[in-house]
Amino acid sequence: MMQTTESQPLQQQQQPAQPQPQQQQQLVLQNSSGSLSFSSNVSLSREDEEMSRSALSTFRAKEEEIERKKMEVRDRVLSHLGRVEEETKRLATIREELEGLADPMRKDVSLVRKKIDTVNKELKALGHSCQKKEREYKEALEAFNDKNKEKVQLITKLMELVSESEKLRLKKLEELSKNIESIN
Repeated sequence: MMQTTESQPLQQQQQPAQPQPQQQQQLVLQNSSGSLSFSSNVSLSREDEEMSRSALSTFRAKEEEIERKKMEVRDRVLSHLGRVEEETKRLATIREELEGLADPMRKDVSLVRKKIDTVNKELKALGHSCQKKEREYKEALEAFNDKNKEKVQLITKLMELVSESEKLRLKKLEELSKNIESIN
């Protein structure tokens, strides 16, 4: 078996302890129940207990070291993220300034283009309205002309009827007049 010395924890810190499967089970049993209990007939000697405590303390030290390093890395990452955000903002500002330098009248041009787009939309709507009203006007004019033609035709027919009526009345009057003369 292994003898425990003061140099052993240093060696175990430099190289991770590789407990044998039975020792791993014992450590797990010890960690989970708080006391040592074994299913086999193996009895621990003082050296084994010392070695178990040493391995456990080494394990805990390694866990603390890992946690400490993890926190350091996390802090560094957060620090880098903060700097990256600041640099991103700076780059965005620089990009805006650079775009502004490319065309000093860019804002004015952009405003005029927006106004042109707005006027185009309004013109389009007015154009549709105009076309609709022109169509309505043409339909109304056509209906007016049709009714006007119908009126002219009716007036012509009325004139014909009136003329024919006058002829018939004159004819009747002449007949009556002849009848009256013949009676006399």
